Amino acid sequence: MADILTDLAVQLGSKLALVDDRPDGPIVKWTFAQLEATANRLARLLVDSGVKPKDRVVSCGQNSCWLVAMSNAVRKIGAVGVPLNYRLTAEEAIYVVDNSDAVVVFADAEFAEFFAKIRNDTPNVREVLIFDGAPAARQTRVEPLLVQRSASPVELDGPPLEPMTMIYTSGTTGKPKGAVRSTLGNPAQSALLWAEIGYVRDDVYITTGPLYHSGPGGFLATAHRLGNTAVLQHKFDEEDWLRLVQTYHVTTTFSAPTPIRRICQLGEETFRRYDVTSMVRMVANAAPWSFALKQLYLSKFPANSLFEIYGSTELGVNTVLRPEHQLAKPGSCGRPAPGVEITLFDDGGDVVTAPNVEGELYVRSANMFSTYHKAHDKFMADRKQDLQTVGDIAYFDEDGFYYICDRKKDMIISGGVNIYPAEIEAALELHPDINDVAVFGIPDEEWGEAVHAIVVVRPGASLGKDQIAAFARQHLAGYKVPRSFSFMTEIPRTGSGKILKRELRKPFWEGRKSRV
Repeated sequence: MADILTDLAVQLGSKLALVDDRPDGPIVKWTFAQLEATANRLARLLVDSGVKPKDRVVSCGQNSCWLVAMSNAVRKIGAVGVPLNYRLTAEEAIYVVDNSDAVVVFADAEFAEFFAKIRNDTPNVREVLIFDGAPAARQTRVEPLLVQRSASPVELDGPPLEPMTMIYTSGTTGKPKGAVRSTLGNPAQSALLWAEIGYVRDDVYITTGPLYHSGPGGFLATAHRLGNTAVLQHKFDEEDWLRLVQTYHVTTTFSAPTPIRRICQLGEETFRRYDVTSMVRMVANAAPWSFALKQLYLSKFPANSLFEIYGSTELGVNTVLRPEHQLAKPGSCGRPAPGVEITLFDDGGDVVTAPNVEGELYVRSANMFSTYHKAHDKFMADRKQDLQTVGDIAYFDEDGFYYICDRKKDMIISGGVNIYPAEIEAALELHPDINDVAVFGIPDEEWGEAVHAIVVVRPGASLGKDQIAAFARQHLAGYKVPRSFSFMTEIPRTGSGKILKRELRKPFWEGRKSRV
């Protein structure tokens, strides 16, 4: 089977595949032929570096043509791509690189010193390849090496392997888990979803969010499979996003609520300087969009342009709420997507058959992930027969529309980013003056949820909120550091010692229909 990018380069060789237009730098434009050539050269470099099928390759950097080329290169040689969140601390990055068994790291020069500092703590890594600038110690600059290599596709021995990615998501132990999934999934089911949303070959996609996130990255891959041009916003800026939409007549994107809220909250004079009438397919996901945000979006963007999906890194896209239902079904995430079967189970393990009754949501789909790397037991624990869950609580109405109303697990989604409280609790408990801690999400108008920590301080110790936050920043990425704190003398627990998180969260979510 021919590689998908190789096919596109034959069909659409001179069409723009990627545009990297930064306000502070030159505009970079690659055609499908150029993307194919660069990906093939990178693939040959990886093979020459000893990368074999199923080996892991970590990529890290702000959105750029190079990251897209490397994701294609990794697929072409049957290796497994591992996108790394560039906001992680050294401690967190070491865990992901080491746990993934990565043999090569491919990174933006902006992060060269960062990877130089952690090199001794990632013994499996044989090569650190740096693009877009100067490398640090024990690293290699990529660009000069590619000139020496052929632009033709690599020929592998044996049949082609199923292309895979491994995206790290939070886990019950507090450490991230690598969700392993096929990058192509089920083509027939995917085609039905694309038709449901109405994608066409002439669409122009913009990345609204970092490519290490499964949403922006996955939808960019979809755009390229359809032969679309993709505009890469290097770093998110609300007004510059409007400039890119107008300049390149962008028609489609995927977004968490926070970026869109910031765009829509720009002053009217600023917003009206830009033409956004080309946007016809805005896909809302990563975290629930509030009804107020949907109304605000529709007051500024074309009517019938807003779609919402419910899904996850593990389960893929599970529901679709079409434009005509956005205002008619407030709070809903839609009906099951094509090829997806949803079942709700109540606390007793019975199937929920009546509308407006809450249950844990399980999914059957050909586009789900296949396991957690080194944590298959966790994968199986979240499984009933061939149905899988990520712990969301939902109900459906009389018309078959689903509503996500709570989480069985403690995960927080803030600004579209998954945050697991156990990881934060483990970090805070390292402080010698903290005896106990409970972390959970509370409502936040801008971010959807904000991280809140309840802390039990050692008797006789004096420990304030600022001191705790400063300590947390030493061990955690900034977005995981609690935004607010409260103090108790004792945290309520069950007889078995489990923290009563739902009881702690309840006062903060009082009076709200949804607890997420």
